[in-house]
Amino acid sequence: MTVLASLVAGVVFGLALAAPPGPMNAVIAEESVLRGWSAGVRAGLGAATADAVFFVLALVGAVGFLNRAPLVKGAMVGVGGLLMLYYAYGAAREVGGSFLDADTDLAADESAGFRKALALALANPYQVLFWLTVGVGLLEPGRIDVFAAADVAELAGTLVVETGSPALVVGFFGGIGLWVTGFPGALVAARSRVEALAPAVAALSALLLAGFGVVFLADAAGTLVPVAEAALAGRIG
Repeated sequence: MTVLASLVAGVVFGLALAAPPGPMNAVIAEESVLRGWSAGVRAGLGAATADAVFFVLALVGAVGFLNRAPLVKGAMVGVGGLLMLYYAYGAAREVGGSFLDADTDLAADESAGFRKALALALANPYQVLFWLTVGVGLLEPGRIDVFAAADVAELAGTLVVETGSPALVVGFFGGIGLWVTGFPGALVAARSRVEALAPAVAALSALLLAGFGVVFLADAAGTLVPVAEAALAGRIG
């Protein structure tokens, strides 16, 4: 059950991050509308490739260091929680927006959808910051009781997510994969209908990202509070 919960949580998280209207989805959408489904998917894979690059870098470097520095890890996961809340705020601001209204000159290039999206993602400071903060929280082995963290005691223990598990990571990239293949297809099939869903997608993403932000902040508090209490006790002693 925990493996399934982690897999589903990863899919939901990946979708929540990939779905809100913004520059990356503008590139995907314009490629899809102008040049078809395969062009839109290639643009989406460019963004996903950047995530894979950052994932490997976080896996081989950041996690090993942070395992030896719990105070730094707790602080970074806390920053990740705040970043999730910031993403949620950004998604909430897009309620009423469009998948095609982001201003980007890169979408005018007919021949390099994959390279455009990859370059845009690699140069995106928010994406780098995500993998140095939230990404570390995803890769660090542990367990998050989602309902307990949300202070819903009667449901505590019913939805436990294993961070650092292959299921969570596979689910996360699976969620991104679902979006970068399904979104172009939906746009090509029924552009006007998908555009009408943009506000609902933004609102749902805002709620999901805010929830993940609260969970990450609770995890950071669980790491930082004992360290602070121990440091305070040492000074008093």
